[in-house]
Amino acid sequence: MDADFWLQRWQEGQIGFHRHDVMPLLQKHWPSLQLPEGSRVLVPLCGKSLDMHWLAAQGHRVLGVELSPLAVTQFFEEAKLEPARTTSRYGEHFSAGPIEIILGDAFGLDPALLADVASIYDRAALIALPADLRLRYRDTVYASAPSGCQGLLITLEYPQEEKAGPPFSVAQAEVEALFAAPWRHTLLERRDILDQEPRFREEGLSALETAVYRLRRG
Repeated sequence: MDADFWLQRWQEGQIGFHRHDVMPLLQKHWPSLQLPEGSRVLVPLCGKSLDMHWLAAQGHRVLGVELSPLAVTQFFEEAKLEPARTTSRYGEHFSAGPIEIILGDAFGLDPALLADVASIYDRAALIALPADLRLRYRDTVYASAPSGCQGLLITLEYPQEEKAGPPFSVAQAEVEALFAAPWRHTLLERRDILDQEPRFREEGLSALETAVYRLRRG
């Protein structure tokens, strides 16, 4: 799986991962992080997620990172926003109000860029990646976060042999292994969602759960 895979998905409109509403689990569990107003929140592999508008409405500064030019363009167009554009070594930056999206590679992030990031919101990033890339993702994106950074991670769990990802199944044991020291993790919620996801049932899944974790870097 490489960049061309995701670019083609956007070109062909194969974006079943995109929600047309704000993620209810974000709204429910975000307050548990108790972030002060003005905190900077990283949303990796952000697509054109409406969750970024919700986070901005909570008083946060949002930094999204996305590979697809279509996703970035559509995000601002659909919000009727005209972003300012600048460039850096990380890519092209699109900014409007408290929301900034970098059109670039999340694997190119580093501690200098994320020095003031207070939290990472990860709904569709970790589960979008196969196992080998999940390790690399942890060792670049999460490893670049500063001490004290928190996170809200939402995963899916299902019998991986029943479906070819993405999204991929990421079991609790893997989360615990990925986010060992210096990270700490707390399971906030687990729920069965198979009945709410007809698309997955049609693909033949026999079970589907979602889990929400609060993360904190020591």
